[in-house]
Amino acid sequence: MTSPLRLTGPDAGVMKYDLLTAISVAGLHGSTTMQTSMMRLTAAVTARYNWRADELTVGQRDLARMWSVNERTVKREIKRLLEGDVLICKRAGVRGRVAAYQLNYAQIAKISEPCWGLVGPDFDARMRARHAAVPTASVVKLSDYAGETRMHSGATPSGPLAWQRAMQSLCAQNPDQFRAWFAPLTHVNCAHGVLHLRAPSRFAQRYIETHLMRDLATALEDAFGPLERIEFVQ
Repeated sequence: MTSPLRLTGPDAGVMKYDLLTAISVAGLHGSTTMQTSMMRLTAAVTARYNWRADELTVGQRDLARMWSVNERTVKREIKRLLEGDVLICKRAGVRGRVAAYQLNYAQIAKISEPCWGLVGPDFDARMRARHAAVPTASVVKLSDYAGETRMHSGATPSGPLAWQRAMQSLCAQNPDQFRAWFAPLTHVNCAHGVLHLRAPSRFAQRYIETHLMRDLATALEDAFGPLERIEFVQ
């Protein structure tokens, strides 16, 4: 769901600059893929976003030329932005018609919020005045990510050994991804099908929830057994 923001009117200039700043810093504090995605999005929004209609309508060929990539890469990038809820498809591109995409202001605020204070107190204050505070705890149902839903019965195995098995599995699958995102996680406890984890930052937590939860959920359930949900705690 998009934010009720409308970036037109007397304060539109400041709001647009703040939005582009939020997109940029979210990318700069993310993975290499995240950096590339946010850089491409910033270029497209700066050059071609229709703020009055609140939509981006640019053909794949034009985006490919702007981003110095081929059209196949453009399709992958748009798909990534849609799956991350950063963009919302307003109108599909069919029968020669160019698709229309809308920025999801609420999602951009969510993924960039941990970086607001790094930009400066004035930026942080403006963003917080426009967007609701982010909850300090996040609950994710693992059945949404780990394939078939497995019902929990009784207590699940818990402890350092199970956590170590899960981390070893993730490291074996993708060492670079593991070092960047999973290794900094802390196992707090696991009881009655609920696994509590602590992320090093809200940004890391949200990136894992948005991009890596399927891999994490699979490894955790393989090690701990069936889980009902995972909760990130502060």
